[in-house]
Amino acid sequence: MDSTQQPHQPSTGPIHRAQITERLSLVRNQLNHTQQPPSSSSSFQSTTTTTHLTPESNPLSSKMSRDPITCHVLNTLTGTPAANLPVTLTLLSSPTGAAQEPPTFRATTNADGRVAIWEPLTTSSSQAQSVPAILAALPASDSKTNWAVRFEVGPWYEAQGVESFWPEVEVKFTVKGRGKDGEEGWRHYHVPVLLGPWNYSTYRGS
Repeated sequence: MDSTQQPHQPSTGPIHRAQITERLSLVRNQLNHTQQPPSSSSSFQSTTTTTHLTPESNPLSSKMSRDPITCHVLNTLTGTPAANLPVTLTLLSSPTGAAQEPPTFRATTNADGRVAIWEPLTTSSSQAQSVPAILAALPASDSKTNWAVRFEVGPWYEAQGVESFWPEVEVKFTVKGRGKDGEEGWRHYHVPVLLGPWNYSTYRGS
């Protein structure tokens, strides 16, 4: 008698095939119920908004403008910017050489200790010229003008309860050119000052 056992073969008859088909149908139905498409109320719509900035609506553009001559003051006593410091800029040499009151400008340093725009000190509209206009009216690209920038140091330190050796600090310098950015080899004139109640130093910045 042959004792070899034959491996069990699964039935592939019609009944077994029908059971497999039925189970596959149940699985498909379950998948269809769990994978419902999102409703229109929960769908996300991407909206792109384009904003056109003008000089009036974009404060950064106005902050970026500056006169051909600027300055920056640091208070070495505290290691901070010298904010709210009154400053005066005066043209010492007239572009026309005519005898007249020298154009003078005033400003107050901002929170960062800087002056970027100068306001004419005179109230006469005929004499109220801007710094760029004065330089632009020079006859040649290598014309030179002499300027003085004065910092009202004494009252500024006194208001903080600090005694200062300087009633004022004045820096005189020569400007070469007509102040046209990107033209005629112009280089911006920036006057940084490291200011203390007993000493100060300055140099030409950029």
